[in-house]
Amino acid sequence: MRAPAEILRAAKTIALVGASPKPDRPSHGVMRYLLAQGYDVIPVRPTDCDEVLGVPCVRSLEEIDRPIDLVDVFRRSEFCPDVARQAVAAGAGALWLQLGVVSAEAREIAEEAGLDYVENECTAIVHGQIA
Repeated sequence: MRAPAEILRAAKTIALVGASPKPDRPSHGVMRYLLAQGYDVIPVRPTDCDEVLGVPCVRSLEEIDRPIDLVDVFRRSEFCPDVARQAVAAGAGALWLQLGVVSAEAREIAEEAGLDYVENECTAIVHGQIA
């Protein structure tokens, strides 16, 4: 199991689940930050949005046509087990639940499938500490 900083150092493509087009939402600010740091960030948003920060949205992880290094999740804890199953099915390398999000079931699903797992941490904050 890699440490959060190691996961970010190795990642190139990040699927951001729960990306929001609203500038006041945490997911919007984190996506803006990650894009500025050179990551390939793919917003995953099932409904009501075609793009976030100029990047076309996909409706689910299975629509992504390239390897996913990290699935960064901005969803409530009760939705995380389903996201974990989708991340496993998509062949993602790691599952990362944002600040305030914890899910024992998502952790179990991810770890059993060999994904690195982080919860209750912010990708932007961790990246800022290693940059």
